[in-house]
Amino acid sequence: MIAISSPEVSRRTFVATLAGGLVAAPLAAEAQQAGKVWRIGVLSPGPPTRTGSSELLRQSLRELGYVEGLNLAIEWRDAEGKTERFDHLAAELVRLKVDVIVATVPGATLAAKRATASIPVVMVNTPDPVQLGLVASLGRPGGNVTGTTTLSADLSSKQLELLKEAVPRALRIAVLWNPDNPWHALALKGAEAAGRSLAVQLQILEVRGSEGYDRAFEAMTRKRAGALLVLADPLTAFPRTRLAELAAKRHLPAMYGPREYADAGGLMSYWAHLADLYRRVASYVDRILKGAKPADLPIEQPTKFEFVINLKTAKALGLTIPPSLLSRADEMIQ
Repeated sequence: MIAISSPEVSRRTFVATLAGGLVAAPLAAEAQQAGKVWRIGVLSPGPPTRTGSSELLRQSLRELGYVEGLNLAIEWRDAEGKTERFDHLAAELVRLKVDVIVATVPGATLAAKRATASIPVVMVNTPDPVQLGLVASLGRPGGNVTGTTTLSADLSSKQLELLKEAVPRALRIAVLWNPDNPWHALALKGAEAAGRSLAVQLQILEVRGSEGYDRAFEAMTRKRAGALLVLADPLTAFPRTRLAELAAKRHLPAMYGPREYADAGGLMSYWAHLADLYRRVASYVDRILKGAKPADLPIEQPTKFEFVINLKTAKALGLTIPPSLLSRADEMIQ
């Protein structure tokens, strides 16, 4: 056989070889990436099936190329509403040698920080991490913790303002808080500042367990509270339907944190937009898995908030929501 060589044939051969190489390179990289299974630990106050946060995290990670069963394994650990279990569960995730820990509430973040100084921790819904001693600064965390923060003082102020606008005749507003929650003291400061500016007297009620709800609502009734602010907490997250029922029984319009409270029958909720939060969380995880150090990843504050009004509950309370408030709601539950 006679080999035929010409400039045109050589050029076509070179182009084909180059093209094949360009195609093969990303395929090889993808194959290499697919061979690595990243393990993420999630530390939460309750089972992932109880809220939409688990699916939001999965979906956000899928959008970045991380798929369970392919290149991702998620180790879910929930405290079953018992926050004292966080330390044990965090230590368990450390023993599993997960690549990243996602901590979904302040108590989980603090427990993860106590459990490890080397495994990166991405926090969600944790207010003022500088004051809590989790990081050196928002711009340069300086340790193994980074993620998103909720400014609880400002958040509780806004919640109280919206509640007062919905119930303008309320001169006394009850506030349910958990003194064992590491960020509630800061949230109370924000609520108290808003109360002074709104000329509203606050009735501060401590609740450390579900057995205290009945006593707290009886105290609200005795003091003739006109409305209720419930500070977000794992303690109130699980029995949120019961809280909504207790508020309805005493004709108390109530404001809550994450939208699950409004879905469960609460009058209103105002919180950082969860889908946006978990997109940010997934972005942190992605950057860390690609080699970024949490110490160098600035902590982000929420820029998108979600205001939900349950009109069915408003009707049951005999409450007419002002049009100015309705126009600002992101969603109205009929």
